[in-house]
Amino acid sequence: MSWDIEIDELNRRIELAHHMGGPEKIKRQHDAGRLTVRERIDAILDIDSFHEIGAISGKSQYTADGKLQSFRPSNCIFGRGKIDNRNVVLVGDDFTVRGGAADASIHEKQIAAEQMAYELHLPVIRLVEGTGGGGSVKSLESDGYTYVPGNPGWDWVVANMGQVPVVSLALGPVAGLGAARVATSHYALMVKGQSQMFIAGPPVVARIGENVTKEELGGSKIHTRNGAVDDEVESEEEAFARTKSFLSYLPSSVHDVPPRTTPTDSKDRREEWLINAVPRDRRKIYEMRPIIEAVVDQGSFFEIGRMFGRSAITGLARLDGWPVALMAGDPRIYAGGWTADTAIKVTRFVDFAETFHLPVVHLVDCPGFVIGTESERSATIRHGARALSAFYQARVPWCSVLIRKVFGVAGAGHSNAERFQYRYAWPSGDWGSLPLEGGIEAAYKSDLENAEDRDAMLLDIETRLNQVRSPFRTAERYSVEELIDPRDTRPLLCEFANIAAPLRKTGVANFTMRP
Repeated sequence: MSWDIEIDELNRRIELAHHMGGPEKIKRQHDAGRLTVRERIDAILDIDSFHEIGAISGKSQYTADGKLQSFRPSNCIFGRGKIDNRNVVLVGDDFTVRGGAADASIHEKQIAAEQMAYELHLPVIRLVEGTGGGGSVKSLESDGYTYVPGNPGWDWVVANMGQVPVVSLALGPVAGLGAARVATSHYALMVKGQSQMFIAGPPVVARIGENVTKEELGGSKIHTRNGAVDDEVESEEEAFARTKSFLSYLPSSVHDVPPRTTPTDSKDRREEWLINAVPRDRRKIYEMRPIIEAVVDQGSFFEIGRMFGRSAITGLARLDGWPVALMAGDPRIYAGGWTADTAIKVTRFVDFAETFHLPVVHLVDCPGFVIGTESERSATIRHGARALSAFYQARVPWCSVLIRKVFGVAGAGHSNAERFQYRYAWPSGDWGSLPLEGGIEAAYKSDLENAEDRDAMLLDIETRLNQVRSPFRTAERYSVEELIDPRDTRPLLCEFANIAAPLRKTGVANFTMRP
């Protein structure tokens, strides 16, 4: 006697599961401009690489003689697959089944996905839509009681932040626990106009007197600018492409090192225009991003979090094929000065680099913390102190290039001054405790007040101090290690990357990264 009957039944149930919420709900998903979860899985993974786990889990009804009468699949789908031939864990919400609500979910599947990623040392990708495992008041009637809230499997979610790369894509409306899952990631994306994220949606918010649309409450324009998610994209397809690109810079887990790609760009390339990149007039700004593109492998810069903490630029790049974490000041925003948001951004970024053994390259242009009443109200110094702590706790190889301004406490934090300073400076470097332009008025206040010709004295002081300001004076005292021709920056950074590569250590960092 064979098991053909049971195998036929298994295949029938798998087919029923692939029907998801049924034709009407699938059509509604497509009409809203969104893919179904199974279409998303096929789009992001290598062809035919997905192996689903728990495909036939769900809720069933049976006839009196034990025959399957109806079947509603769980709205959580997970399994393993490959991206660029690397194994990953993928877990997705099926919005066609009860809008991703908890009463159609089996939370053990979400927990199993996180456990699988942790124990098999595999990146985890979350395709989030709906409440993402959160509650629904409809469950009160079906369960017959209320429960004390808990976040099932959250210890695994937290543990994975220090173990494997975690990417979350908000691909539709996301609320409650689903929103928390998106935020608890190393890289989180939203789709413009398609996805929204909130603690509670507009109907609930209306109860406190705020009548807003989903987009007004939690669209990507809001969350990319408050730092809750990293980036926004135009389409799901772009979200999948950015996910693949992000993972290409990282190891599968902290127990490996970031993989090198075959270099396609000469490590000795020198961009002639860099000699003129920074204006002599200190009052004039310049563009930092073209400088970044000029010194890293061509086309390799992957910026993260562009719209949040905008006076700092953060992202991944390659140098002679080696992945690095790159930070830079943006002189167009607060002249590169740090706000509270900037400090939060760079803290998280340095912790991320430390977690995944990424050497850090820091292109420095920082006049210090942004000053004023708003900075004080936002506790800039508290967040700045945390950022400095992250810099000093990091043990990954670190190289700083002083491009222009390096002032104050924030400027001093461009690297760990207690370690060997692998550091270069451009001739445009300008540094000190305070910018000269503002510091003269304070330091020579009484002299200027008593001067017969205040303007003449001020000019004389500025002339004298500008002579001392020369970076050559600093180099003479070995207060900066090397002044370099800006055109030599890329060759020197590629040399750093090759020296740093064998120094990278595997294993869990001294601290577990938090979102």
